Amino acid sequence: MKTRPLPCISPVGGGNLRQIRRAARLCSLWICSLLLCFCLCHIQAQDDQLNRVHVQPPAGTASPAAEPASAEAPPETGINALKIHPGSFIRMDVDLVLVPVTITDPMNRLVTGLEKNDFQVFENNGEQAISSFACEDAPVSIGIIFDLSGSMTSKLVRAKEAILQFIMTANPQDEFFVIGFNDRPELIEDFTSSVEDIQARLATVQSGHRTALLDAIYYGVAKMKDAHHERKALLVVSDGGDNRSRYTEGEVRAQVRESDVEIYSIGIFDPYAPTPEERTGPQLLEDLSDSTGGRMFRVDDVDEMSDIAEKISTELRNQYVIGYRPTDRTRDGKWRKVK
Repeated sequence: MKTRPLPCISPVGGGNLRQIRRAARLCSLWICSLLLCFCLCHIQAQDDQLNRVHVQPPAGTASPAAEPASAEAPPETGINALKIHPGSFIRMDVDLVLVPVTITDPMNRLVTGLEKNDFQVFENNGEQAISSFACEDAPVSIGIIFDLSGSMTSKLVRAKEAILQFIMTANPQDEFFVIGFNDRPELIEDFTSSVEDIQARLATVQSGHRTALLDAIYYGVAKMKDAHHERKALLVVSDGGDNRSRYTEGEVRAQVRESDVEIYSIGIFDPYAPTPEERTGPQLLEDLSDSTGGRMFRVDDVDEMSDIAEKISTELRNQYVIGYRPTDRTRDGKWRKVK
């Protein structure tokens, strides 16, 4: 049986052995250095953690107590009390009722020059003491609701002239917006005091389609939430009738009643109205206007529209504003009749 000889291993020379030992010593020193660095880093990390631990101050040193999150700030005094800080709230109850009043004679002419003693105010048949009275020409926020339906085509030019006449005779501090409507209402011009801006926008409008009168009035009353003046009014220029609105007459009446907006109307009615909507249009505009303290002016001749618009503007500038504090302070949400 033959066997394979094992490989022969030659002994390492003396020079090579010294090199290996020297390399081993260098390797040991390098490992020790790494271990030393690791220990120093670990000690430093422990020291940093200790430095972050809260240490109680020595006895006798006052520590400010943390104010509870729900605690209210102390009231301001002196001049700071007159400043409003960001995020602060002011709450107050206002019991003063302001009633705008227009007085006309049997010839439907304005009566001016009246005094506080010329008026009496009744709430639910109970007389109220008048606490404030004014008749100055205060600025008004006015929304113009302009009918652009197909039935207005022959009256469009005169209607534009009447609107511009109304604006030009108003208080220079009044602000206006214009809503045009046919199938749906659309904001033509946002709040502005510039006659030129409104005139430029009115020059581009065209008439056509059906009539969403109730939707336009609803939109106009809602738009008054952005008004800058306390007194608010809508001027509706229409030939009456509604055949396209989503809102019902009851919904619009409820919204108008809850708002503080007077409605004045210029009604350009056709004496031979062909549809039931057009025949009931005059009554609808008159009821909405009367319920807010405004009035409806019927136009028999389109050439008179500018004169009527000027008359409405004058009426708005010559209103009396009567203020009273109700003797009945019950807050039951019920409507009260003021006379």
